[in-house]
This record gives sequence, structure tokens and C-alpha cells, in this order.
Amino acid sequence: MVDQPRSSQRYAAKPREDEQKLVKRMLELVRENCRYGYRRIAALLRQEGWQVNIKRVYRLWRQEGLKVPQKKRKRRRLGVKENGCYHRRAEHKNHVLAWDFIFDRTTSGSTLKCLSIVDEYTRECLALKIDRSITSEDVLDTLAELFAMRGVPRHIRSDNGPEFIANAVQRWLKQLEIETLYVAPGSPWQNGYAESFHSRVRDEFFAIEEFENLGEARKLAAAWKENYNHRRPHSSLGYVAPAERSPSPYSHKL
Repeated sequence: MVDQPRSSQRYAAKPREDEQKLVKRMLELVRENCRYGYRRIAALLRQEGWQVNIKRVYRLWRQEGLKVPQKKRKRRRLGVKENGCYHRRAEHKNHVLAWDFIFDRTTSGSTLKCLSIVDEYTRECLALKIDRSITSEDVLDTLAELFAMRGVPRHIRSDNGPEFIANAVQRWLKQLEIETLYVAPGSPWQNGYAESFHSRVRDEFFAIEEFENLGEARKLAAAWKENYNHRRPHSSLGYVAPAERSPSPYSHKL
């Protein structure tokens, strides 16, 4: 054939046979996890057995017009206290736990207080206790139950909230030879793992679910915690779930 324009003879790509099924499943995962980006969706697809690479998922993501709104990143500061998470890092599982409080409301406007405990090394959520109020005694009960199942950690990091610096809490932790790492007042970045986890809780849980009452909030929190630990791909762990975290010592020593 001669005198044929080159632009009219280009190869026309044909979609793969499984393209429609893949897009359908991808959209289902997006509806279930509306705050996930294409990388986490790709990780979930691979968990289910799909043979897909990140470029293919990104192409279909753009094709379907999917987008996760970008957030403004806050400036990170190291602070000055030696107990901050960037100065004293976890070296292995159950080495350093981080705990803090986060708040939400029911549909009727009642306050919900949530105590979270995170393993800084594996990023596992060890506790997500929700109640109307949580006292230092409630904190001790939660820790006692957790330590009975998981063992006693070496360190526990928190801010200077009254529930954490209560004399009863300090005495009990001292008896167990657990070193408390209190960060400087007004320095949330020094408890960065707890703060990062709370941003996920707000964005992927509190911002999506409505709680009719305390019982419903507890039930949904338990389901979300299970999914977070065992299924949700974690970007800082190479897109595997926290429960799959394999030991790899930090170079920084406590």
C-alpha cells in the first residue's frame, strides 16, 4: 500500500478481556474505601489475586475520573524534648506504644471520647476504646487487658494530659518497669505516630460514619480497627497491612 497517511495507520489498542470486571471491582473498592488512593486500591486488588501493576490501575483510575482530594501538609517540627518520636524510635514490636485521645459526637450531639493505643513499630492499632468519658482508671483497665494479651512494652509515649500523668497511672507503669515518654506541652508532632493514626481515624472513619448511639459507635470502631490492622494497606509499610509487619531494626537507639 502506498500514499497512505502515517496518522491513519496507527495501532488501535484493544481493551483486555478482564478490563470491565477489573474496573467494576475497582469501583466497588473505591465505594467501600472512599478515602483510598489508587496505590492502596491496587494493593487491595493484588490481595484479592488480580494480576495488575500500578500503571494499569492508575490508567483506569484516570479513565474513570477518580480522585482523592489533596490535603495541605503541615510543616513538621522536631521540637526540643528528647522524648519525641524522631529522637527515640521503636526498634521492634511492643517496644514503644503511643496513646492519645480523639473526640467525636453522636447524631444527637452527645460527646464521644476515644482512647487509641498504637504500636509505633508495627503501626497496629491495639486499642480503640470509645465511651462518654474516660478516666485514668479506665485507662489502667484498658492497659491491663492489653498487656495481659500482648505482653508489657518497654516504653509508652503520650502528651501531658491529666489521664496520662495521673499519680495512679504513673505508679502502676513504674511497678511494671515501663518508661513513660512524655512529650513537650503543645508539641503534637513529638507524638507523631498517634497524631498520624488519628488523622486516618478522622478521615476514614469519623468523617464517614454517623453514630446513633454509644453501642453503635463501639461496634463500628471494632470493625474499623480489624480492617485497619489486617486488610488496609499502609503506605509507610510498603502497602502491607500492619499485622503483616516484619521485624527490621531501626538504626536509632533508645
